[in-house]
Amino acid sequence: MASLAALFSSPLQVAVVTFGIAALLTALIVPLVRRLGLRFGLIDRPDPRKQHAVPMVRLGGVGMVAGFSLALAITWALGGFGSLEPAKDQLIWTTLAGALCFFVIGLADDLFALPPLPRLAGQVAVAMAVWSQGVRIGAIDLPLGLGVVGGVSALSLPDGLSLVATVLWLVGITNAINWIDGLDGLAAGVGGIAAIGLLSVSFSLQQSAAGLLAAALAGACFGFLRHNFNPARIFMGDGGSYFLGFALAAISIVGPAKGLTTVSLLFPVLILSLPLADMSAVIMGRLSEGHSPFYPDRRHLHHRLLRAGFSHRRTVLLIYAFTQWLAALALVAANVEMRFLWLALATAVLIGALTGSRRHWRAQEAQGCRVAREAGRPTPIDQPRP
Repeated sequence: MASLAALFSSPLQVAVVTFGIAALLTALIVPLVRRLGLRFGLIDRPDPRKQHAVPMVRLGGVGMVAGFSLALAITWALGGFGSLEPAKDQLIWTTLAGALCFFVIGLADDLFALPPLPRLAGQVAVAMAVWSQGVRIGAIDLPLGLGVVGGVSALSLPDGLSLVATVLWLVGITNAINWIDGLDGLAAGVGGIAAIGLLSVSFSLQQSAAGLLAAALAGACFGFLRHNFNPARIFMGDGGSYFLGFALAAISIVGPAKGLTTVSLLFPVLILSLPLADMSAVIMGRLSEGHSPFYPDRRHLHHRLLRAGFSHRRTVLLIYAFTQWLAALALVAANVEMRFLWLALATAVLIGALTGSRRHWRAQEAQGCRVAREAGRPTPIDQPRP
């Protein structure tokens, strides 16, 4: 018991242990899920919109959910929740319940190919349910300092507006994560980096409940990435991406965006700005052509990078680099200790990724030109300029 007490002597140590448990359990469970998926034929077949050329099991989200949930349960059983207030304890279980419900909606789509509107209706219903249990956006800053609530210039939202804001936040981020899940390791890596960013910001704001959730989620993402990075052996499926997206959105409400003040909302928006911007651009493009926002196409950022000549891995790593740089900006905004050092390191990683990708692209272009010339075909370099 003394060793457990030492292990859980601080919320940060609890988070680190939870991260390790989640990563280990997820890495061990995912191969079992893959074998079961192959046995029962629960696979994702290739089509012109997808990048994989062979059938793949798409139930990896089962392993992520299991690793995340079991890690929290083990931490709780070992007394790791002891430092949390009862209200924060309740928010953890509410977030877990909501994430499981979103996972079930996505799993049903993986198995039965649900139409978009029933999926959206289910997401809205679950978001409304978790709002009723306290996972909610409750206030906004007043830009001119009109009114003071608890020493902070803020305006409490009526229940109706709070409900709308919460539902839009939870459902929007969930679908943003779902839509970037188009390449091996992309959603898991972006989600893991975002969870680490939320973990750091949450502890800097003394939001240990959110930090604990973020640690478990990051562990589940990186444990799954062991089997999902290119070339992937399993996909997370809609069940996994819905679970991941909802968990990220809910954690940001429980912690960094609690109350939705202007400054606190900046943290999760910065961390998740890449998938949010991608989703917004795709929706605008589809609507401008008269299509539904759910119309399937190849407008996403990763599709554009692939068409520009980047390889599968280069595309994923480049998006990782941008995501970790945005997370570092959030650390600066949150005044995290050694924030400028982290930003400098993140900037160096981003510059290195951009430089390496540019060199790789030029090498690919040169090789394509050589092949074209050997085959007697004109190349863009050989063609006269207008």
